[in-house]
Amino acid sequence: MNILGVETSCDETSAAVVRDGARILSNIVSSQIDIHRPYGGVVPELASRNHLQLIDAVIRDALAAAQLTYADIDAVAATYGPGLASSLLIGLNAAKGIALTLEKPFIGINHVEAHLYSPWLLSGRNGGIPSADVLPIISLIVSGGHTILAHVTGIGQHRILGQTIDDAAGEAFDKVAKLLGLGYPGGPEIDKLAKCGSREAIKFPRSMLDDPSYNFSFSGLKTSVLYYVRKNTQAHVEDICASFQEAVVDVLVGKAIRAAIAHGAHSVSASGGVSINSRFREKLGTVCAEHGLRLLVADSQLCTDNAAMIAALAYYKLRDGQTSDFSLEAAPSIGLGRARPPGAPSIMTDGPAVRPYHEL
Repeated sequence: MNILGVETSCDETSAAVVRDGARILSNIVSSQIDIHRPYGGVVPELASRNHLQLIDAVIRDALAAAQLTYADIDAVAATYGPGLASSLLIGLNAAKGIALTLEKPFIGINHVEAHLYSPWLLSGRNGGIPSADVLPIISLIVSGGHTILAHVTGIGQHRILGQTIDDAAGEAFDKVAKLLGLGYPGGPEIDKLAKCGSREAIKFPRSMLDDPSYNFSFSGLKTSVLYYVRKNTQAHVEDICASFQEAVVDVLVGKAIRAAIAHGAHSVSASGGVSINSRFREKLGTVCAEHGLRLLVADSQLCTDNAAMIAALAYYKLRDGQTSDFSLEAAPSIGLGRARPPGAPSIMTDGPAVRPYHEL
């Protein structure tokens, strides 16, 4: 089954064709980083305008790269939330239009849920479904807008254990990079400079690391870096980057491993843009090995926003009889929520309860 996926939740215009939930036939991503770099962040109006200009060409390129035509597509999927409202509408409406024209099923996908399953949906092993020895999984979603820890027992079977109560990890990276005068996006810049610095140079706080909950907080860490920079104007930026990065990584890894042990998990997975960070991958891999846990991470190109993960998850939704009504609206502030239980109605006209964006 060939599923065409469309993703326009933020500043990447992406379309992909995935077969049977595991084989990526194409995955075209047009990034807008250069457009938004002068502003130090994503400008919603610019993002939606560029989505509108690019969406048709990106979808055509995805079909061409897959060596398929619209006649070969069995279903169409698109992100309906969370994200920027004006950006979501472009991809969502494009996908609906294609599905209506082709008279094919349409599936609306929660962008965060797609990140959740991306490390193993697209592995190609066992048709994309983990074997019994991999489950249950503690999954860490870390990106610019999300830091979520979830317990996963199967596709469509997950529950949130904890999430950030303020800044997400990716937001903290971008904000610290900005106050240090580094480029945008900040994560890659900090990762690169941290390789030349000392992780032990500055004792930044590990916020909520010892808190019994599985929630996260990075706002205080960001403020600590700000005060340190003001008081130590001659400090090496490489040491600041390395020490800050280590503080973030310690909290992410520490919470994930504690959750895995407490819930008897066999594996830990990580997804989202921050999961590309080299120190995060190194430390998570080391600690997982020490505790006999399997580590699942997506390829770097599948960690940032992309349509392949949208199409892949849509396959399993469709396989289980779940489709979306064409009246489905964009849900900019939707959370991960609780997965739809087995046997639930097939028409997904309503998403999980909407929550303020800062709570995602």
